[in-house]
Amino acid sequence: MSGPFGGAASEHKMVDITHLEPDIAIAPRLLEADFAEIAARGFRSVVNILPDGETPDQLPNARAEAAARRHGLAFHYQPVMMLDVTEDDVVEAFARLMDEMPAPILVYCKSGGRSTTLWAQVAASRLGVDQALAVARSAGFDLEVLRDSLAERGEWLAAATAPTDGSSLPITNGQ
Repeated sequence: MSGPFGGAASEHKMVDITHLEPDIAIAPRLLEADFAEIAARGFRSVVNILPDGETPDQLPNARAEAAARRHGLAFHYQPVMMLDVTEDDVVEAFARLMDEMPAPILVYCKSGGRSTTLWAQVAASRLGVDQALAVARSAGFDLEVLRDSLAERGEWLAAATAPTDGSSLPITNGQ
């Protein structure tokens, strides 16, 4: 049996990873033992958006980062409270991460819901609102309530990330 933060365990269950796109996936909160599997599955980066201390039994960020680095993974900590998941600065920072971090990228939070919501706001400008909502729904998250804001976000994000020379620069997953 493992300790509260995923120490050695003979019965460790594989981490539940859901691909939203070929180079981006989400997962619910991770245990320390999950990072070896994440690296073995070909991920190159991990983004933790779960604020430290949100739940009493979660892996502290410092230990998550150490485990990721031990397995050769790039790691970034961008804590996001559920109430802030649609804030412009949070979404823009997440878009930059998705563009800058080596792909494939695994993003995790408590259940995967915040990760999916952030992804959908960024992806809607590339995939379209209907496709972003369909992917989120297939991952188990109904974001239909965000339809109008996803359309607005897509336009805003495209303008916010466009180069100043007037050419078009798509948001990518670090490719």
